Amino acid sequence: MNSVLQCLSNTRSVLEYVISNEYTNHINTSTSSMNGALIKAFAIVLAELWKKDEDEDDSYSSSAVNPTALKSQIQKFAPRFMGYNQQDAQEFLRYLLEGLHEDVNRIAVKPRPLEHDISDDLSDSEKAMESWKRYLRRDDSKIVDLFVGQLKSTLQCTVCGHCSVTFDPFWDLSLPIPPSSKSSVKLYHCLDLFGKEEILDGDEKPTCAKCQTRRKCTKKFTIHKFPQILVLHLKRFSPGERFRKLDASVDFPLTDLDMSAYTSPGIKQLPCSYQLYGVINHSGSAYSGHYTASCRHPFSGNWHEYNDSRISNLTPQRVVSSEAYLLFYELESNDARL
Repeated sequence: MNSVLQCLSNTRSVLEYVISNEYTNHINTSTSSMNGALIKAFAIVLAELWKKDEDEDDSYSSSAVNPTALKSQIQKFAPRFMGYNQQDAQEFLRYLLEGLHEDVNRIAVKPRPLEHDISDDLSDSEKAMESWKRYLRRDDSKIVDLFVGQLKSTLQCTVCGHCSVTFDPFWDLSLPIPPSSKSSVKLYHCLDLFGKEEILDGDEKPTCAKCQTRRKCTKKFTIHKFPQILVLHLKRFSPGERFRKLDASVDFPLTDLDMSAYTSPGIKQLPCSYQLYGVINHSGSAYSGHYTASCRHPFSGNWHEYNDSRISNLTPQRVVSSEAYLLFYELESNDARL
């Protein structure tokens, strides 16, 4: 919880939205299961973290903040986080963002989901727009504005060549770590593997809409809409082997992560260069470990390490390590800043 909160606290657009109390204008008391209690508790923690020291004009309070009240609200929203067992940081982040989103969802009355599929007669860009519009009919908030992008999935039948294209929102991207004879791989290798065409055969064979029978198909993911805050999840824990953790060092850029190679073809994309500002690290094994966070200060630009109640300065050279698990990148554009 600490590592996730520190990364969100250092997300400037989130921090300014909460600290300015702008969020209070959007509290949803009709469709949110928490009626604003979760984001209010979150706001109290951020206010404490960023409280100015009374004796010093420009320094922040150095005392630790107790997030027990926030934990209590998170447990009400997601009971799986009851108790003090080790939990997965990616899961915790996803549930926390979902809860914060619900609390400030601009949709006061949720319309029924549309039952008819998006027409295949539409162009891909029209399908993408319609799919995004359908998503925003029910889920529209500042949190969505910042964290949600859109994936394009292309399924092609190897027999008749028919292409089935769907568009889905994503809150983060889970990247496989390629097996390597070396102990270090580059983040771009993980992204390449994520975007690599996959062959679906055997038990995985889908039903081709044109052939009307199960066929060997290829599947490929590309990014159609980039979020302002891009969260990349390095899949260190093998789903097939529950207690196995991949310790390979992934070399990721601190500046100028260029995502243009993973853009959906045929769309005019604005520059998609990202700057790193947060890392959640995991040390230990799959069933016993410890989380820390490395964050770039949203105003000074200096890096710090957050380890429970301890904060220490960090050189940029030490940000990249074999313990990195979640990476937080901000889109380099004026729109990414409030």
